[in-house]
Amino acid sequence: MNNNSIDLNNLAQFLDEANKNTFANKNAEKAAPTRLGSSDYHFEKGNLTYHDTYFGDRDFIGEEIVYRDQEPIWGMNYFGFMLSDNVSAKEVGSFLEESIMQRYDNVIPVRGPLNFFKDKWVYKLSINGGLDRFSGQEEISYNHQLVYSLFLRGGLLR
Repeated sequence: MNNNSIDLNNLAQFLDEANKNTFANKNAEKAAPTRLGSSDYHFEKGNLTYHDTYFGDRDFIGEEIVYRDQEPIWGMNYFGFMLSDNVSAKEVGSFLEESIMQRYDNVIPVRGPLNFFKDKWVYKLSINGGLDRFSGQEEISYNHQLVYSLFLRGGLLR
């Protein structure tokens, strides 16, 4: 084992908690920006720290990093964008936040569950790989029309 090895179950539990206490949580406060024009969230528990930095609103790009004892051990980057003007970015964002707050079933906790449905909204996540090395795509449809997509990838840092 190297210095950066971590039990993937512990990492999954931490990421699940971090996700539910940052961006997706309507009560979460943003952290001070770390780069010009960025929006940031920060979460700590024990010797683990999670930091999410992103740029943009309707179309956005960002990165999440998990540190153990202030050393980066895991990361993910993402690029998301709107595909339709028939719904607002605020509506999509609100449904996305609700989707990420759902329980994870048989999927790594990097965004939301595999599927979540509410009224005319549908959230889908497809992931290839595990927390150690993965890629995937997140999609939101409204009234059977794809309105949002996000590409993500990440894994352990060694």
